[in-house]
This record gives sequence, structure tokens and C-alpha cells, in this order.
Amino acid sequence: MTQEVSLEDVARRRLRTLRKARGWSLDELGRRAHIGPSTLSRLESGQRRIAVDHLVTLARALGTTVEELVAEEEDDVVIRPRRDEAGGSTFWLLTRPDDPSGRVVAKMRIPAHERLPEARVHPGRDWFYVLDGTVRLQLGRRELLVTAGNAASFDTMTPHSMSGHGGPAEILSILDHHGERAHLHG
Repeated sequence: MTQEVSLEDVARRRLRTLRKARGWSLDELGRRAHIGPSTLSRLESGQRRIAVDHLVTLARALGTTVEELVAEEEDDVVIRPRRDEAGGSTFWLLTRPDDPSGRVVAKMRIPAHERLPEARVHPGRDWFYVLDGTVRLQLGRRELLVTAGNAASFDTMTPHSMSGHGGPAEILSILDHHGERAHLHG
């Protein structure tokens, strides 16, 4: 019985931490998980028990796994990136899902395209460093080539799009929760 309560306490703490790290209100998580914000508040505060189906739904909405929601925090400082794909790009998250800074660091492999993908805007700032290859970056009406060893930083309310140039490019990118949503869950 003690272990069950302990797991539930861990899940509550991780749920709140992950939600806040993404900058989400209870309303936003509720919208994504199809759970009322008052129910979420009671789940986080311990006024309502967390059922297994809640864990599955909430893990999916938060972009994590049930195992990560109920895992005790370990002293292990090694992050083991998992390969994932979104919008034609491959990425590896280099920060933990509940990073207290709310920022996400990712290594990304961006394929080359004959035509740049449609430019998009979102709140925040993007920063990336080119590890290998060349990135073709469209910022508003400007088109720039950012080569290996160089970085770019820009306001993401400027319409932007990127592609590998002459082949795929690998970048290290730092995103806020708006950038994560736009670039890693596209």
C-alpha cells in the first residue's frame, strides 16, 4: 500500500512539473488531454486518486510515457536521447521532459528540400547551431545560408522556414515551449 501511495505522489509531482515546464495552465493541459481543469487540479493536489487511464491520457498529452510519469527521480545525470520524427525532420531531445528552465535542447537532422517548407510563425525565439552541413533559412523575405560552425537566433514571430542545403543538415537547437510545439510536434 505504501508503494502505491508513493507512486501516486511521484506521478502528481511529475505531472505538475511537466505541465509547468511547458508553460501550460491547467486549462491548456485539460484541452490537450480532454480532462476538465478542475479534475486536473484535484489530481495534482491529491484530492482525487490518479487512475491508470489518467496516466495514459496525461502522458500522451504531455509527450512523455507513463513510465516517466511514475519513475522516481534518479541521480543519473546521463540523458539517453530517443530518436523521433516530426515534419520530415529527425530529432533527439537532449533535455529531460521536466527541465525546470522550460527550454528544450534538441539535436535535429533537417532534410534538403527543393522548395522550402511553408514559413510559419509562433511566439518566442529560436536559436540553432549548425553541427554539419548547411541550413537554408528563410526569415521573412530574406534567405540565408548558415554553414557548419555558425549559429542563428531570431524572433519567431518573423515568418521562418528551414531546410538542408545541398543535403541534410544537423543542428543543435534551443527552443522554448512555443518552439518545441511548433518544431518537434509538427
